[in-house]
Amino acid sequence: MVELTAAEVSDMRGWRHDLHRRPELGFGVDETASFVATCLREFGVDEVHTGIGRSGVVGVLRNGTGPSIGLRADMDALPIQEVGARDHRSEVDGVFHGCGHDGHTAMLLGAARYLADARSFEGTVHLVFQPDEENGRGAAAMIDDGLFERFDMAAIFGMHNKPGMPVGTFATRIGPMMSSEDLFEIVIVGRGGHASTPERHIDPVVIGAEIIQSLQTIVSRSVAAIETAVVSVTEVTTDGARNIVPTTVTIRGDCRTFSAAVQHRIEERMRDLVSGICAAHGATGTVDYSHEFVPLVNTADETAIAIGAAAAVVGAANVNGDGDLVTASEDFARYLERIPGCFIDIGNGEHGDCGSSLHNPSYDFNDDALAIGTRYWVQLVSEYASRT
Repeated sequence: MVELTAAEVSDMRGWRHDLHRRPELGFGVDETASFVATCLREFGVDEVHTGIGRSGVVGVLRNGTGPSIGLRADMDALPIQEVGARDHRSEVDGVFHGCGHDGHTAMLLGAARYLADARSFEGTVHLVFQPDEENGRGAAAMIDDGLFERFDMAAIFGMHNKPGMPVGTFATRIGPMMSSEDLFEIVIVGRGGHASTPERHIDPVVIGAEIIQSLQTIVSRSVAAIETAVVSVTEVTTDGARNIVPTTVTIRGDCRTFSAAVQHRIEERMRDLVSGICAAHGATGTVDYSHEFVPLVNTADETAIAIGAAAAVVGAANVNGDGDLVTASEDFARYLERIPGCFIDIGNGEHGDCGSSLHNPSYDFNDDALAIGTRYWVQLVSEYASRT
């Protein structure tokens, strides 16, 4: 059983609070990355590599021969103004750790120090600290910068706190766990003019309304009932005014699913509908469709290992191996397209600020989860070596 001293837990709390006070966005996590690299060197981590994927950090621990594993934490914050009177409140206006990445970083640093001191594992551990998770660009940047070529990992594991789950619990699942996110922008170009003579024009507002209605048939008529998909229109803008039929209407939104095949089916049907409806009215329509996040799909063997490690830390009764599907998205999914692995949720508490939704201005990471998450990481390394 992994045990942490009161001083070690206090240190992690201090790291987390310091990171919370000085949040950074996207790839601009230079101060955070520098702090992480400094800590890893002080802990005696064998290798510390910086600037991977612009601002990512990878620490490497080696101990004898054995399997090679990757553990990933994210470092970036959110462009949200924090509310609340906590002592460690963000000192950066309009930016705060509203998703708990400060806690994720602190937990992995705690595991790095423990593993570096104890050397209680056989093999190689890669400690991956990633920038720009929130925008879905950080994992791809690190991969493109040779993450898996430079650091030979057989599998990679990630963890995220989850408000609403009690502290001391974990949840994950084999297969699809979190959805993709695609963004779309539809631009309809008609022929504008005076609102009193609509018969002289090609009204893109009417065409846009028809398209918005038709987009809802993608899920109901082009996606199998046993699949899950969401198509949401979230913004409509025009270049018209009170007495002007516009020439252009722009429709924006997002789509989510747990299957790459459904992801591509949605895009295909959207393009067909926009093209057909616009042609029927004598207008033109274009679709800009981007795949921002891919579905997160856990592999079976690695999920079994993660469940076993979590059970060793908190007891089997507190680990849900058949967790809910989540229609939020996670950049960790990009790694799972390349190598096996598992993503797991750790409980952040059910009440108060720790029970508030992620990305809520009052949210806070629960310090009581720090030791649990660190113990999970350390146990996972041991569990992985014993099963592979």
